[in-house]
Formats: sequence, structure tokens, C-alpha cells
Amino acid sequence: MKIIVPMAGMGKRMRPHTLTTPKPLLPIAGKPIVQRLVEDIAQISHEPISEIGFIIGDFGSDIENDLIDIAKSLGAEGKIFHQEEALGTAHAILCAQECLEGPVIVAFADTLFRADFKLDETKDGILWVQKIENPEQFGVVKVNDDFIITDFIEKPKEFVSDLAMIGIYYFKDGAILKGELQYLIDNNIIKGGEYQLPDALKNMTEKGMKFSPGAVLDWLDCGNKNATVRTNQRILHYNKDKDWVDSSAEIVNSVIIPPCYIGSNTVIENCVIGPHVSIGDNSNIEKSVISNSIVQTNTSVRNANFENSMIGNFVDYKSDIKEVSIGDYSTQGK
Repeated sequence: MKIIVPMAGMGKRMRPHTLTTPKPLLPIAGKPIVQRLVEDIAQISHEPISEIGFIIGDFGSDIENDLIDIAKSLGAEGKIFHQEEALGTAHAILCAQECLEGPVIVAFADTLFRADFKLDETKDGILWVQKIENPEQFGVVKVNDDFIITDFIEKPKEFVSDLAMIGIYYFKDGAILKGELQYLIDNNIIKGGEYQLPDALKNMTEKGMKFSPGAVLDWLDCGNKNATVRTNQRILHYNKDKDWVDSSAEIVNSVIIPPCYIGSNTVIENCVIGPHVSIGDNSNIEKSVISNSIVQTNTSVRNANFENSMIGNFVDYKSDIKEVSIGDYSTQGK
């Protein structure tokens, strides 16, 4: 099994955090989003993961090496591909065309999921979906009485379905997908200035391929700050029996309300932390009350009281603002 992870987007909805860190590398309970994603996919696959292709922008060699290490942690070969222009989802996947052979999972790196099934690799393809209340904001699928997908609609203005595509797709034969993606490029089939994956999927179904919808227990979006904080909360909740506090953390005269992730060499003094808080390595938290938030690495927080917040790396924060979103290398308060 191969995995392709398109992740070249700029992550504008996650600014200021994505000004210094690509969105898929932002931490959820101490681990990058993209690492959690490929680990979750490995859990549902009967076959071991042989290759992971990461489609990125100009992220730099350090991040490329981090991605290769993530693949190695699953016993897979990591490959880096570059998308020089933002020309759409179909174009992005085709950047990793050498991986499009045999069974492959395409997973966009701004979503996580929770599932309790194994992948049915006998099917032509599976598109994971979730029932939602506002389908006009998403790409949705229509299904027939046999629960086979018959159509793909991007952000429908009128109700046609409430089954939203969450951005994870299985293809029994990646070579067929590669051919359909190339057809879009060769024939300049563009919508909204981009080559779109649903157009390739439509062509595949019209040629007789049968795609089934796959249901997940929970769709954990990481598209913006609020969604990412909620995903952090859900990951901690689903693993609430795990000891998330690193043994090197120093907890002094403080209350930790689980579940919380506390990274290595972190000092917490005279605080109430939790529930659903992640604090990265080498951070120092003093005289503060924090809940349902993410604090990243090497950050100092003092005299604070906040929730539903996200604070970056190497931040010096001293304030009583109740909800904040602060990027790396920032200073707030005196």
C-alpha cells in the first residue's frame, strides 16, 4: 500500500501559525498533524505501507527530512515531490505520479479521522465521507440504492446530499487514477482556475468503476484555529486513559486536569492546566489557568487565563486575554 499526501497549500486560514510552520506540521497532542494522519491510515490497512509521497511547496530541507523520518517510522520509504503552482487537487496528486501504481490512498493533510474498521481492498475505490449539517460548504457525493457513488458535487448551492468528502480516498489501481488525472491536464479541463480531483472521479465512474462511501466515526478537521483546537481536544479525549505527561516535566504546586499532553522538560508552576490542553517541549507555564488550548514548544506563559487558544513556538506571553491565537517568536504583554 502507498500513501500520497498533498500538502503544498499555504494554510492561509491558519495564520499566523503557518507563517513559519506548514500547517500539516502543526502539533496535535505533541505530534504533527501529518504524522497522525499517516499513522491512522496505517492502522486501517491490511497491508504494510511501502511508500509515502509528500507533495509540498518550498518548505526547506529540514522539513523534508522530518517528513522522510515520519515515513521511516512506519517502515515506509518517504518521497518528496514539489508542486510549484497551486493548480488544484488533481494537479497536486499527479505531481507524485511515480507513486500512482497499485493500491494507493490519497489523503489531504488538513484532516484527521477516527475509525474502527479495516480497509476493504477488494473495492475499486472508497471515498470517506461524513454526514454534515451544512453541505453547501463542502464537496459531497450522491449514492444509489446499492450505496454506490453516482455523482460528485463541489459546494452545491441547493441540497443534493449531506455526505461530505473528508479528503481521504482509496484506489485499488493507482495507474487508472494517474491516467484520468493526466487526461484533465492534457485537455485543459479546469474549474475555478484549477484541475479538480472530482472531475477525474466522475470520468472513472462513467467508465464503470464503482466507488463506495466509507464512513468514519469522527471527522477531525484542522482547517483553522478553532477546528485545530477542537481536534486536539478530541484526540486527547479518545486517548484519555493514556499518560500524556512526560516523566521529565516538572509540575510544582499545580493541578493538571486530564486529559492533557505535557511535553518533555516543561515546567508548570502554580497553575491549573486542563482539561484538553497540549503543552510542547521546553515550555514554562507560571501562575496561569489554561483549558482547551495548544501551547507549542519553548514558550513562556505567565499570569494568563485563557481557553480555546493556540500559542506558537518561542513565544513570551503575559496577558489575561481570554482567547488568543499567537504565532511563533511573538511577545504579548509586559
